[in-house]
Amino acid sequence: MSACALRSPGDDAFDQIDLERLNEAWCGLSAIQRVECALDHLPGPHVMSSSFGMQSAVMLHLVTRVEPEIPVIFVDTGYHFAETYRFVDELAERLSLNLRVARGDTSPAWQEARYGKRWEQGHEGIRGYNLQNKVRPMQQALNELAAATWFSGLRRSQAASRADVALIGRQWQRLKIHPIADWSDREVHSYLQQHGLPYHPLRERGFLSIGDWHTTRSIHEVGDEDKLRFFGLTRECGLHESE
Repeated sequence: MSACALRSPGDDAFDQIDLERLNEAWCGLSAIQRVECALDHLPGPHVMSSSFGMQSAVMLHLVTRVEPEIPVIFVDTGYHFAETYRFVDELAERLSLNLRVARGDTSPAWQEARYGKRWEQGHEGIRGYNLQNKVRPMQQALNELAAATWFSGLRRSQAASRADVALIGRQWQRLKIHPIADWSDREVHSYLQQHGLPYHPLRERGFLSIGDWHTTRSIHEVGDEDKLRFFGLTRECGLHESE
């Protein structure tokens, strides 16, 4: 099967795309070739999401050099670090991003008045907070953009919970593409250097994984990578759970 082929022989329906065989074929492609294949052969509209985290400049540059106008969804919880908001502004201007900001249906202050600080209420509190402030806004943004194919920068080496991330899969009835799923930290660093792109500024202070300020800790604070996010109760917020 061609590396860019989408269906098994004789299959006509879109939902019959042979993801297993396509993943095997894509293993032999570079990240930029995977992006090109997806944009050329997978159904649109195409979108990408970005947390504007530690190494997000890689995916933002990689995809927009092929499709400059692709919508880039950023979920604003209202609790990002000030450095993150400034990083969004910097990269949006530098890369001329078609930025789409998604937010929850209720302000952070109103949520706290209703529920208190849910991130301090154990696993269920964190789950409820993430659902309202991350998952539902992302789903709404994807629906509004009528997205059929979604690019994301997940990598297998980022966490044990991502060890099985596929190059192409399905989530929320959409195709989801992870062009750098098999990249190492060294490859990420090399790409950033080659293109003169920045890491998130909090890297200099020992932050290895960056989300909301209230549930993100530096390695200097906790000394354990499993406790960098959500007090060690979970590593994922629900945005990248497969179907």
